[in-house]
Amino acid sequence: MKTLIPLAFFSFFLFTNCEQTSSYKKTTKENYVANNYSKKEVNITMRDGIKLHTTIYSPKDKSKTYPILMQRTPYSSAPYGDGKMKSKISPNLHLMKEGNIVVYQDVRGRWMSEGVYDNMRAYIPNKKANQSDEVSDTYDTIDWLVKNIENNNGNVGTWGISYPGYYATVSTIDAHPALKAASPQACIGDFFFDDFHHNGAFLLSYFRAISLFGTYKDTPTDSAWYSFPKMNTKDQYQFFLDKGPLKNLNDYFQYDKFAIKTAENNDKIDDFFWKEIVNHPNYDAVWKSKGIIQHLNKVPSSVATMIVGGWFDAEDLYGPLETYKAIEKQGKDNYNTLVFGPWDHGKWASSGVKNSVGNYYFGDSISLKFQSEIETNFFNHFLKGKGNKETGLPEAYVFDSGKKEWKSYATWPPKNIEKQDWFLTENQKISLIPPTHKKQIHSINFMSDVKRPVPYSEDIKTVFTPRKYMTDDQRFAARRPDVLVFETDVLTDEITLAGDILAKLKVATTGSAADWIVKIIDVHPADNKENNEKLQNHLKMSNYHLMVRSEVLRGRFRNSFENPEPFIPNKKTDVNIKLQDVFHTFKKGHKLQIQVQSTWFPLIDLNPQTYVDNIYKADKKDFKTQTHSVFTDSSLEFSVLK
Repeated sequence: MKTLIPLAFFSFFLFTNCEQTSSYKKTTKENYVANNYSKKEVNITMRDGIKLHTTIYSPKDKSKTYPILMQRTPYSSAPYGDGKMKSKISPNLHLMKEGNIVVYQDVRGRWMSEGVYDNMRAYIPNKKANQSDEVSDTYDTIDWLVKNIENNNGNVGTWGISYPGYYATVSTIDAHPALKAASPQACIGDFFFDDFHHNGAFLLSYFRAISLFGTYKDTPTDSAWYSFPKMNTKDQYQFFLDKGPLKNLNDYFQYDKFAIKTAENNDKIDDFFWKEIVNHPNYDAVWKSKGIIQHLNKVPSSVATMIVGGWFDAEDLYGPLETYKAIEKQGKDNYNTLVFGPWDHGKWASSGVKNSVGNYYFGDSISLKFQSEIETNFFNHFLKGKGNKETGLPEAYVFDSGKKEWKSYATWPPKNIEKQDWFLTENQKISLIPPTHKKQIHSINFMSDVKRPVPYSEDIKTVFTPRKYMTDDQRFAARRPDVLVFETDVLTDEITLAGDILAKLKVATTGSAADWIVKIIDVHPADNKENNEKLQNHLKMSNYHLMVRSEVLRGRFRNSFENPEPFIPNKKTDVNIKLQDVFHTFKKGHKLQIQVQSTWFPLIDLNPQTYVDNIYKADKKDFKTQTHSVFTDSSLEFSVLK
């Protein structure tokens, strides 16, 4: 039987199956799982008759009972077959060695499970007798597990990173009574704001991953049924520039040969993910139905949640922050905590001692500390301990990425923050003093050339999904004429940003469409002599421009994600961009810099800068070079810790 582990789009397997560190190698060499656990594969029947393939690892020691830790995944519960076992199970090595019943399940339509897959399958609030969704699949699975697995103590916990993190969130809605704890980690919250889209802009850099989620399958398989588009180049910038309009990428997918009908209405649906993206450019009913954030008022207080994320996660930053905030707002009696560290996607599951993101080093044992002191304690308290919510853990356990230290708060954001407007000035400085007269308001202009867009990284390479750019040195962008740079003088006192950021731009364009990108950057001192082994050879920490936060807004969605609208050429227009939360101290001797630009290629697709109804169907003739303006009554609203 041939089994192929998928190249996980969200790099999930990098940390759950492929971590190559000394402690992991030791565990593998000892073959701990095989020596201490028994494996059983079962097919659990859902209420509509579909069977989901489930792998159960049970401790060989039957002298006591154990809780169940479950992960539902679209990435395969492999290895399949008798005698074939994972070398690492459970969220971390501590929980594995302490002893838990660990369950992995292929979600509906993936790998060895029956059914047809649907990306973020819509939740059905009031189901009829045999209707199923991911919520009911989770409920039915837990119900079977607690009734059929020997030596379980009746308590269930769920966890997962990235897409499995989304399924952990799903488990909390209309939860089974046995579910006591859930830890959604880097969880997707809404596909219009996570992963493939950012505020309506398409993440072109994720293009090759689309087939992983969109290739049709309706029978179980233990081998990959999808293939990835081949670029045949190491220069993705030039590849996508040469391809031109997004419509030219259609040839990579033959999605029209599939047609699925739903049992409810017998109508065809957009089965292939690329087709779904192309045909739904706006935040319409399709995307809204897939979102999970709006349903988190249905998380019972009996389920404790710990939301985990990374400040430098390029894939799922919106999801965990919004998941935490939604549960916090709608579940006043819920035990709901937040952990955010200096990690990229899923790095908290690493067994590595040194913690870096790209070029930037944050310290030693950061992930190990989280696993041993936070994650393990959370699950043990609610699954093995008193479960009385008195865990001794903080409400918000967050890492200051500037000071490089952990902080604990009773709320997130902290209560002692102050909203401050920082204005962009004509001499490209930043001021706390707003312009008081029209004569003080000026426009700063730049040309946005569709044939020479601003790159998101100076690296010449191809990546399956972007990660490193989140801490990249931004000097390469600051030195381009189509990137506006505003910065403070050298700081004489430290400034800590703790919470979200709102860019309140006043802009104009000679065209009728444009994207707007805002980046927050920590400019390190020129005499900074720090160094680390991850730093690229051509870089030094002297004057390093660390990107702390960045975000894009597709300008057509400035007033509504549902109803896009063109710009009126040369008319001054408000564009507000919400940047996700940060926790970063700009230290004395550093400078805070803001960059504003209109292209970010090929992280996001190229805007034609001429309004069309659907950018995915734009023609080459629609792409026009335009001149954009940013006015000096633009500001950024920061959440400043006092």
